[in-house]
Amino acid sequence: MTYTETVEYLFSLLPAYHRIGKPAYKGNLDNTLELDRSFGHPHRLFRSVHVAGTNGKGSVSHMTASILQEAGYRTGLYTSPHLKDFRERIRVNGVMIGEDEVVRFVEEHDGLIRRVTPSFFELTVAMAFDYFSRLKVDVAVIEVGMGGRLDSTNIITPVLSVITNIGHDHMEFLGDTLAAVAGEKAGIIKKGVPVIIGETQDETRDVFRQRAETINAPLTFADSRYRCVLGHIGAKSAMRHFTLTGPADGVRIKGETPLGGLAQQKNIQTVAAAAEALSAGFGLKQEDFVNGVAAVVTNTGLLGRWQVLSRSPLTVCDTGHNREGLEYVMRQIKTVPKEDLHMVVGFVNDKDLSSVLPLFPHDAKYYFTRASVPRALDPDILKAEAGKYGLSGDSYSSVAEALGSARVAAGPDDMIFIGGSTFVVADAL
Repeated sequence: MTYTETVEYLFSLLPAYHRIGKPAYKGNLDNTLELDRSFGHPHRLFRSVHVAGTNGKGSVSHMTASILQEAGYRTGLYTSPHLKDFRERIRVNGVMIGEDEVVRFVEEHDGLIRRVTPSFFELTVAMAFDYFSRLKVDVAVIEVGMGGRLDSTNIITPVLSVITNIGHDHMEFLGDTLAAVAGEKAGIIKKGVPVIIGETQDETRDVFRQRAETINAPLTFADSRYRCVLGHIGAKSAMRHFTLTGPADGVRIKGETPLGGLAQQKNIQTVAAAAEALSAGFGLKQEDFVNGVAAVVTNTGLLGRWQVLSRSPLTVCDTGHNREGLEYVMRQIKTVPKEDLHMVVGFVNDKDLSSVLPLFPHDAKYYFTRASVPRALDPDILKAEAGKYGLSGDSYSSVAEALGSARVAAGPDDMIFIGGSTFVVADAL
C-alpha cells in the first residue's frame, strides 16, 4: 500500500474519535495493554514527560519538547489530533515519522491490528511508542488524548507529570463537574513522580492535592511559582515578548514566543515550572528554556495556535474549541485593530453550542461551514442555532468555499478569523 492508502485503510478499519466521536471511545486500557505486551513494552526504553489538561496541553507539550531539544536531547513528541498530516502526531526532534515507517508498521502488524481491533488512537499510541524506542530517543513528551486515567498514553511512568488546567470539555466522558474531570486527569499522577499543575482553580485544587499526597507525588502549582507578563508583538518579527518572574526567589527571565495568543501567558508559566522540575535530571539551563520557547515552531512544527496566515487582510486561525479556550480567543480578537471582522466558523455535531456561541461577537459577518470529517455539524443547522444568539451570516458546504468568500468580501484593513473546531483549522491549513 502507499502511505495515503495506509492511512485511509486505518480510518476505514478502526474507529477514530476525531472522525466519529463517542462510538470510538473505549473506557478501559485492555487494548492498549495487549498492544504494549505485543510490542515488548517499548515505553520502558525511554524517559518521558506526560502532559494532560483541557486547554494548552498541545502548546505545553511542544514547548517542553523544544526546550529538551535545545538542551541537546533526542526528543520524541506525541500529540493529537493532527491538522494536515497524520504523521504530525509522531515526531523525533521535530521531524515527522516517515511515510515508509507508517506503511511498514501497518503491513507488518496487520494481523495483530485485526485481532485486537484497537481504536485509531490506541493504535497510534502503540505506533509512537514503538517508533520512539526503535529510534532510541532520550526522552519523549507524551500528550494525553482525553482525560488521563483511562487514556491510552497512561501506561507510562514518566519522570514528570503536567496537568495544564481543567475546563468544560468531554464532560460526557469525564464527569459533570470540574472536580470530576480533575479526578480523571489526576489519574496520570504516578507514585513518587513530581507533578506540575498549570492553573490553580478553586474547584480542582484539593482534588490534585489529595491525589498527590496519597501517592507521595511532589506537587507544584505553576501559577504560584511563576508569573508571566506578555508584552507587545514585534512589528517585524511577529514574536511576542514576555517577562517571567519567580515570586519566591525573584528570578526574572525575558524572552520571546512565536505563539501570539493570550492563553500562552499561563502556558509559559506551566512550561517554566516543568523545565525547573526537569532541570536536575536533564541539566537544563535558563538559556535552554528561553531558546526552546522562542524556537518552538521551527523545532517542533507546531501549527494552529493564533497562527497568522496573511497580513492583508489579517487572517488568523486558532484551534481553541471549548468554552475556556474560546474565551481567550474572543478576548484577543477584541484587541486587534481592524475595520470589519469576518468569522469562518464550524463545530463538531456533539458540541454544546449553548456554551460557546454566546462568546462570539455580534458585530461580525459569519461564514458558517463544516470541516471534512464525519463529525462536522451541518452549516445550515449551525446558522440557525447561531441566529438565536444574534450571529448572522451565510452557510457554506466547505471550509475552502467559506474562506474564499470571506477573502473576497474582506478589505485590506479587515480581519478574518478561522476556528470553532480544530478540524475547521485543519481544512484551512
